[in-house]
Amino acid sequence: MNSGMDSGIEDDYAAAGFGQSLDWGARPAVLVIDMVRAYFQPGAELYMGSRDCLDAAARVVSAARAAGVPVVHTRVAYGPGGVDGGLFFRKVGALRHFVTGSGSDLGDIMPEVAPRLDELVITKQYASAFFGTSLSATLASQGIDTLVLCGVSTSGCVRATAVDAISHGYVPIVVRQAVGDRDPGPHEASLFDLAAKYAEVWDEAAVTKRLTP
Repeated sequence: MNSGMDSGIEDDYAAAGFGQSLDWGARPAVLVIDMVRAYFQPGAELYMGSRDCLDAAARVVSAARAAGVPVVHTRVAYGPGGVDGGLFFRKVGALRHFVTGSGSDLGDIMPEVAPRLDELVITKQYASAFFGTSLSATLASQGIDTLVLCGVSTSGCVRATAVDAISHGYVPIVVRQAVGDRDPGPHEASLFDLAAKYAEVWDEAAVTKRLTP
């Protein structure tokens, strides 16, 4: 699985049959998950402390556009008082920054990966980009079979989206350098678990090479 975890753990998982390979399909799309100002603006409550994953995601998006591969974006937004956020909104207090009409710009997608006019933006209320949205139907209508995932956070919305992607029949390819988290611990543990059970974890260079015509 080529992770940063202890080799003994990797051997144990491999012996149990985890980490089998999924093949990149014939029709990929890139999904840019929640790359909004809240995670990259110093001083913001959700600030992650680094923008490395944003820069990597921008390169993946650029490669996808050059190859004519569809790019889809997600952002989070809630109605007044977070009425449509349910228990998730209550559990994560910082989600209040994504309430529509609050006057905050923290829900704005970063300019490095800003959607073009011809690219779909999915607005979601929960961790997974699939839950309560039209994403699966949209991908199916375009014959998409492989979903290249960039975004934040690795242990949260990226992981939830990858689990739902494989559950809906899409091959999830998580771009290691193009996803990020608040701390290396949850980040690396999530990448290990995703590679073991739910997704392929590829380096950025391999993804951009595969996307290049």
